[in-house]
Amino acid sequence: MKMSLPLAVTNADTATFDCSFGRGCDGICCRNGRPSVTPEEHAVIASVLPRVLPLLREEARKVIEADGFTSARKKVGQPMVRVAAGWCVFFNGGCVLHTVGAEDGDSYQYKPTQCALFPLEKGENEWYIRQWGHDSEDWDLFCLNPANSPRKAVESLEAELALAAKLDAG
Repeated sequence: MKMSLPLAVTNADTATFDCSFGRGCDGICCRNGRPSVTPEEHAVIASVLPRVLPLLREEARKVIEADGFTSARKKVGQPMVRVAAGWCVFFNGGCVLHTVGAEDGDSYQYKPTQCALFPLEKGENEWYIRQWGHDSEDWDLFCLNPANSPRKAVESLEAELALAAKLDAG
């Protein structure tokens, strides 16, 4: 029985993925993670920052208090989230934005879109699941290795697929 997807994904039939954070993975996608943030995402994060700051690692909190949470570096034309001590400033044993969002009823509501959708990505005109060997994937994370999990990515990424479909519709 073929699963009905909320949007077209070029490698839906072959991609495998199962996030193993907390089950052997310490959050490697957040190591040197520098997602870009749109002006709208920046405003949303800034609005929740007073709740987030006390939950951050000390070095991350100091970086944000001194220089803000985005840098002058750009990715896809937008400023990128800063890194402190090799980790995204919002990482503290997990994504603090995710944790605070979950407390407020939606774990993705404060996260940058690039983080919320990972490993789902939009190419020129189509969505795809990042995998070793697909579309010249250059990030060698073990979770992007198709041999890492037998689980079909379209099953493990239902929430991300729904979010992507919502973004496409909006």
